Amino acid sequence: MDHVKHLKCLICGKEYAPDEVAYVCPDHGNDGILDVRYDYKLIGARISRESLAANPDTTVWRYKPLLPVYPDAPVPPLTIGGTPLYKAERLAAELGLKYVWVKDDGRLPTASFKDRASVLAVVKAREKGAAMITTASTGNAAAALSGICASVKQPNVIFVPEKAPAAKIAQLLVFGSTVMLVKGTYDDAFELCLQAAAAYGWYNRNTAYNPYMTEGKKTAVYEICEQLHWHAPDAIFVSVGDGCIIGGLHKGLKDLLALGWIEHMPRIYGVQAAGSAFMYEAWRDGEDVLTKAPVSGVTVADSISAGLPRDRIKAMAAVTETGGAYICVSDDEILASIPALARATGVFGEPAGAAAHTGLVKAVDLGLVSPEDRIVILNTGNGLKDVAGAMKSVEMVGTKANRVEPDLADLQRVMAELGR
Repeated sequence: MDHVKHLKCLICGKEYAPDEVAYVCPDHGNDGILDVRYDYKLIGARISRESLAANPDTTVWRYKPLLPVYPDAPVPPLTIGGTPLYKAERLAAELGLKYVWVKDDGRLPTASFKDRASVLAVVKAREKGAAMITTASTGNAAAALSGICASVKQPNVIFVPEKAPAAKIAQLLVFGSTVMLVKGTYDDAFELCLQAAAAYGWYNRNTAYNPYMTEGKKTAVYEICEQLHWHAPDAIFVSVGDGCIIGGLHKGLKDLLALGWIEHMPRIYGVQAAGSAFMYEAWRDGEDVLTKAPVSGVTVADSISAGLPRDRIKAMAAVTETGGAYICVSDDEILASIPALARATGVFGEPAGAAAHTGLVKAVDLGLVSPEDRIVILNTGNGLKDVAGAMKSVEMVGTKANRVEPDLADLQRVMAELGR
């Protein structure tokens, strides 16, 4: 791993060799988030846009020289990465825009973006010879770790709030994880997971606490830029909970700029639910994210529910350093976006995934984007992750199923009532 220069603390700037610390800067406890720093000159000698064009591998491992793993590191067999980027012409037209694309990470093996981070966690854990891997999650990161661990027969313990959507809990049980349903919030589950990992010596995948999760998540923006023929978009919209995804996108874009593969930094817009708007409030009010008190973290979009975002330093930098913004939306607006996004593009997002669309709608109203901007919205999870949320969303927009008797006459009656 000679291309990794060091791990740098985002609070004090202290630098550590990769094998010098396990997860965080010891001078700042669990808040001492580290960032992986690279030797881009060395990386540039090993991979290029031209070599990528000739590489038939469509998974995240096509970018292996840009990831903090050894060149010969064995990787799990699941096909992670290479998700589609759809040109959304009807959605763009509805909003008075010309160029909008939807990156659909609901197509990944466990149906969420979190596969990108969890696959790196499994590789790093096995590099360390870990007997057990653990994580805390609202559901998607847990399902991702659970499924990838199953693919390599890696024991794991998962902590999730007991009120997590049933579909996400079902995934954990199907994959054979040891599941701990925590009687509390995601933040409670996170803290218990930290304590358990320390007590039992488990490898900890927790978002932000483990610096390598950012590195897995950055692969999405590599794909976006490559799919756009290395013409970076002008703006990217993504929902934000713990802050690791938005921080990962920013990190990936910085990598590409350092390598000279893209010519400009896109503006990054983070979208938060009103009941879980820690980052939005801190950005709006100019608050210090290290001292700001937690918020309630209550939202229908469970995947972005976080009272205290763990990757808040990187999440703030992703917006402030790119000239973007944080956007706050209501739960009702998020739910309305589920069918709106699906009907305009054919992409079925869970509430957190559809929230990126909600943010774009509000950004248009606020004048944050122009008609000529090239815009990407990121769907972070499949709608089947939260069927209850999907059903509530269609009820809100007045869509319901029609009941008919098993005969043509009754069907004709219903069709007449529908004016068809």
